[in-house]
Parts: sequence; C-alpha cells; structure tokens
Amino acid sequence: MSTAHPFWKTKTLAEMDPTEWESLCDGCGRCCLIKLEDEESGAYYFTDVACRLFDGDTCRCKDYPNRDREVPDCVRLDAGNVGALGWMPPSCAYRLLAEGKDLPAWHPLVSGRKESVAEAGVSVAGRIHGHEDAYSVPELVARIRKWPGAWPRRKPSSNPR
Repeated sequence: MSTAHPFWKTKTLAEMDPTEWESLCDGCGRCCLIKLEDEESGAYYFTDVACRLFDGDTCRCKDYPNRDREVPDCVRLDAGNVGALGWMPPSCAYRLLAEGKDLPAWHPLVSGRKESVAEAGVSVAGRIHGHEDAYSVPELVARIRKWPGAWPRRKPSSNPR
C-alpha cells in the first residue's frame, strides 16, 4: 500500500508543473460566467451568462490556448494572482489551495471521476442562459444569480436562482 501524498498536498501552487496545474481545474465552468463588479463596494456578482468562448456541453473553453487573444479581459490564472482574485468561485481548487484548504470529495482528482462535479451540483452545465455577446449591461444585471458565487449545497433544480 502506498503512503505517498497527492501532489496538491505536497506542493505549493508555484511548485506545480503545467500538467498538475491544469488538472486542478474541475471543469465546473463557474469562472467562465460573466461577473459584474460594484465599483463602490467592490463586491462581485455572478450572472448565468457565459463567456462567448464557453462551451456549455463540455464546460470548457472552445479556444483555451488562445483565450486571452480572443477575449482580452480573460484572466490567466497563475500562482501569483489566484489568491488575489476575489471573484473566484469559493469551490475553485485554485482558490481552495491558495487559502490552505483541501480539495472537496467531488473534485475529479479526489473522486477519480469527472462526472462527480455535476453530480455534486457544482457544474454550470444546463444552467447557462446564453453567451455574453447577446446581452447588454442592463440585461446582464437582470441575469445576476447567487448560486455561482456560493458553495454548492445540493444538485441544482431545473430552475436555479
């Protein structure tokens, strides 16, 4: 029986190689939702509207290698910025590890199954209302939702709010 600890328990984010780093993404898609910031309070609000490059079927970016060229305000996460991004979902592995927390049981690296993310109600699959190019700012404000910025508590209903 092996007593070796998984890499995310033995390495800092900065020590991870590119394959380890990328494997931390659970594919939930919450970070790809459009977020609005209140300029006065600094609070962030998630919408149920996705980035134009988001593929709702796979919960992945349609052009991941070129995402920052296609979407100039796309943020490339790295060990230096992940802890300072207040809009990261609370269930995000990068955020959890930056905060000194462990990965949840439903994370694919723990469960061994990518389906566990959707089963736990973490994924945005089936919960996206559309893509950003189809909405004005007032329409985005009307699409603000609480669930993307909250820790998942259960599998989503057919009409999440």
